[in-house]
Amino acid sequence: MKYFVASDIHGDSYWAKRVIDAFIGSKADKLVLLGDILYHGPRNDLPAHYEPKKVIEILNKYADRIIAVRGNCDAEVDQMVLNFPLTADYIYLFSGALTFFVTHGHIYNPMNLPKALPEDAILLTGHTHVAGDVMWEYEDGRKIRYMNPGSPSIPKEDTKPSYIIIENGKAELFRFE
Repeated sequence: MKYFVASDIHGDSYWAKRVIDAFIGSKADKLVLLGDILYHGPRNDLPAHYEPKKVIEILNKYADRIIAVRGNCDAEVDQMVLNFPLTADYIYLFSGALTFFVTHGHIYNPMNLPKALPEDAILLTGHTHVAGDVMWEYEDGRKIRYMNPGSPSIPKEDTKPSYIIIENGKAELFRFE
């Protein structure tokens, strides 16, 4: 199984289309969305192409291939217009020997690890809009790999619009062309 991971589209139709085009081009089996799909949130400026209804139309065409978790800007009412589930706070994904704890990041994150996090799992979140792949070391000796594709529509801290590919027990961060 090959996964294409993106996060924090925030209602931007241009980036929703770019995500879908890159997903199709990657030949991934599933598109994993880490939340904050339609609404931009009160702390962020409006994305350049803020058109949530177009984002709905773009994503619903691929509903059977989308796995999603709920972000802090996603609401129950969004489930009325999106044809894929968007209510889980977290899910697990598996690839080869790798286990991924997949969540948006507003509840579980490197500063608030889930109790259910397996020792060798990779924590995969969005929320911060900062793309990265880093190893966090904790006082108790644990080391947790933390991956975040950032936000294509509202990237922060000078990161570039990015996505993650997971396949055959490997996970890698890529920049949009």
